Amino acid sequence: MFLAPYGVAVVLLIALPALLNFGYAFTDHTGLTRDPQFVGLANLRRLLADDFFLDSLEASLFHVAVSVPLRLLAAVGLGLLLAAPRPGGRWFRTAVYLPTVIPDVALAVLFLWVLNPLYGPLNQLLGLVGHPGFTWLAEPTTARVGVILMLLFPIGEGFIVVLAARRMLDGRLYEAAALEGCGPFGQLRRLTLPLLAPVLVLLVVRDTILTLQVNFVPAYVLTDGRPANATQYLPVYIFDHAFEFSGFAYGALITIVLMAISAVIITAQLLTVRRWRVLR
Repeated sequence: MFLAPYGVAVVLLIALPALLNFGYAFTDHTGLTRDPQFVGLANLRRLLADDFFLDSLEASLFHVAVSVPLRLLAAVGLGLLLAAPRPGGRWFRTAVYLPTVIPDVALAVLFLWVLNPLYGPLNQLLGLVGHPGFTWLAEPTTARVGVILMLLFPIGEGFIVVLAARRMLDGRLYEAAALEGCGPFGQLRRLTLPLLAPVLVLLVVRDTILTLQVNFVPAYVLTDGRPANATQYLPVYIFDHAFEFSGFAYGALITIVLMAISAVIITAQLLTVRRWRVLR
């Protein structure tokens, strides 16, 4: 009985839309009033010949390959650094978590100022060390870097998980390790990271799914997929086709591809972790 409301919500908000999305992918549905007609594999053939889709796929995979490790490293590093009681620790932990509660659109607008090539603070900091700075959002590579930099700030959820998991570890293990002559880096490598491994795997899986989806707002607000489709990630491409070009059915098919890519990446991550545990 307690699970019934959750089960109803899953059916209405997840399962039913997913089934409808799968069905629309094989039609000519435009998202308007006309009844969709079944077209078989026509959308799939269009997808295989779509160069813009390949650009979007490459941009999304690059974004995941760079952003997920950096976000995980930042969350784990700050979580372990701020786990021990220290003066002002509460304020530092609040400062790390605060960007997570800022709406994505507001954070993206803020980064339009941060990355401004003329008066943005990032270029001004680079100027202090003699670097002329970048036209961040006008070049493909730096535009991707700009989106990644923005998404390095809202890591509060992963930070809180690491912080809580570290505080749950038994302090006597560290006392015993210190008596055996194991220093801070040895304790990190031999105790902390192995004990936190299940939590870290969960964070990697979660952040992979999240990163493939939440790059929509920064890419749409910062660059609108430009320049040269460098930030035209799959969610942006799906939105453009479904709501800009009235290609609802084609957008539905790309959504299925996005889910399949997420499943493949997550499966590869879990198999890698399992193989690593067996080798150990």
